[in-house]
Amino acid sequence: MLAMTTDYKSGERAATNMLDILIVDDEAQIRRFVRAGFELQGFAIHEAETGAAAIRDATLRAHDLIILDIGLPDIDGGQVVERVRGWSDVPIIILSVRSNEAEKVRLLELGADDYVVKPFGMAELLARAKAALRRRQRAATGEPVVHAGPLSIDLATRTVSLNGERLSLTPKEYRLLQILAQHAGNVVTHQHLLREVWGAAHIDDPHYLRIFVRKLRKKIEADPTQPKILATELGVGYRLAQTSPESGLEPT
Repeated sequence: MLAMTTDYKSGERAATNMLDILIVDDEAQIRRFVRAGFELQGFAIHEAETGAAAIRDATLRAHDLIILDIGLPDIDGGQVVERVRGWSDVPIIILSVRSNEAEKVRLLELGADDYVVKPFGMAELLARAKAALRRRQRAATGEPVVHAGPLSIDLATRTVSLNGERLSLTPKEYRLLQILAQHAGNVVTHQHLLREVWGAAHIDDPHYLRIFVRKLRKKIEADPTQPKILATELGVGYRLAQTSPESGLEPT
């Protein structure tokens, strides 16, 4: 595995043989569990027990991913997200026992890439992490085509194909799918989708979104009532499943 990480002191890119992950959690048992899972996948691991330590570490190292518990002893994890987002686009995955929808939306809107509720399985966390890392790599390399099972979205030519056959989409349908593709594998909130597709004046009009998601599913899903490509995150938003080299579609 070869990853490109940034040396913030020199401003240059340097090649390393491992992806670098920062695990932020005040529970040693959780850190050990996450460390073990990611080390088996060949990741280099750093740890922090507090928000202040996480912010300090994130300023000194060019991490490829941050896994962040929000129930920290010194500051709320949301503050860590805000601070890190002030200078970095590093993927951030939230871990929390808090499963309420408003909390998920708050953290995603602050800039987190995904949200995993405790207790969680390592397979789920690894899948979410790999999706976030692929999205960042695609953005860095300019890779224009996003695959979600039989669906292909070419962001350069603005074309969409299903099983090799080009689909006809309205401008709004394409824009909605484009945003989901740009975040493929990660959840995108209702508010973000409404703001980007219909404008800030319509972020409180979720019925627009429901109608267009229903229309899209009729065009891209084998069975729109049992969606496999465009998944719902109840009360939070939607997630476009991303092709996985191992299994075809990312678990959602």
